[in-house]
Amino acid sequence: MTTASQLHPRQHLLQQLSAPLPDHPELVLVTDLDGTLLGGPLAERRAFYGWLERQRHRVLHVFCTGRDLGSIDRLLVQDEGLGLRAPHLVIGDVGCTVACGASLELLPAAVDPIQQRWEGKHGPLRALLDGAKGLSPQPISSERRLAYYYDPETFDHGLIAQIEQHGVDCLISDNQYLDVLPAGVNKGSTLLALLDVLAIEADRVVTAGDSLNDLAMFETGLSGVMVGNAEPDLLAALPRLQGIYLAQGHGCVGIVEGLRHFGFAHLLD
Repeated sequence: MTTASQLHPRQHLLQQLSAPLPDHPELVLVTDLDGTLLGGPLAERRAFYGWLERQRHRVLHVFCTGRDLGSIDRLLVQDEGLGLRAPHLVIGDVGCTVACGASLELLPAAVDPIQQRWEGKHGPLRALLDGAKGLSPQPISSERRLAYYYDPETFDHGLIAQIEQHGVDCLISDNQYLDVLPAGVNKGSTLLALLDVLAIEADRVVTAGDSLNDLAMFETGLSGVMVGNAEPDLLAALPRLQGIYLAQGHGCVGIVEGLRHFGFAHLLD
C-alpha cells in the first residue's frame, strides 16, 4: 500500500483535489480578481466568463488574488448573473493559501510549506501592529497572513523594518492595503511552486493583473498581461520586467488582448 509520504508531490496534490484538472491543458490562465478578472464592461465580462466555462477542458484557470477564501466564496455566490464560475485552482491571501477551486478546500500539499514559515509569528506581529497609527485590521480570515487597511499619511513607515525583523515581508498595494506575509511568500513564489508540482511547462502559462501585489507574479519570467487599468506603481515597474504585455483594454478586455498577443487567439476564436 502506498502512503501519502511515498507519493510523488504531483500525485499527492492531485489526490487532494475535490474535482479533476484538465488532462492536457493548452493554456494555464492565472488571473487576479479585483480590477482584472472582475474589471471591464459588463458585456465583455459576461462574454469572457462564458468563454472560460466553454473552455474548461482546454484552459486551466487559476484565481491568484489577495482575497481570502470566504471572500471568494461570497463572490461566486453573488455573481449577479454574469456567469463567473469557480476556477480549477485558487491561490489566495496574496500567495499564502492554495485551494481547490470547486470546493475551496485547502490543498495541504501546497499550503503546509507556507504554514511552516508562519509558525510562531502571528502573536508577536499582532502585538506590534494592532493599534499602530495608520493601520486598521481588514476583516479577513487567514492563518498565514495579517492584512490591514493602510493610511500612508499617518502610518510610521519606520515600523516596516521592525516588522520584517520577525522573518516576514511587508507588501503595500493600491496605496491602501498593507499585508504581512511569511518571508519569501507571494503570488509569484506560490504560483511557481504550484506549476512545478503540476509539471506544467512555462510556455503554456499566462498571468494577468493590475495591482502592486501582482508584481511578484510578473517577476517570475512567465508571460504576463498588465491590464490597461493597472495602478501607477505597477506601471512604473514595467520597464524592468521581461515578457509582460501592457494591454490597452481594461480588465477582461485587456486579458483577451493579451491572450491574442501571446499566441492563444486560436482558443478565443
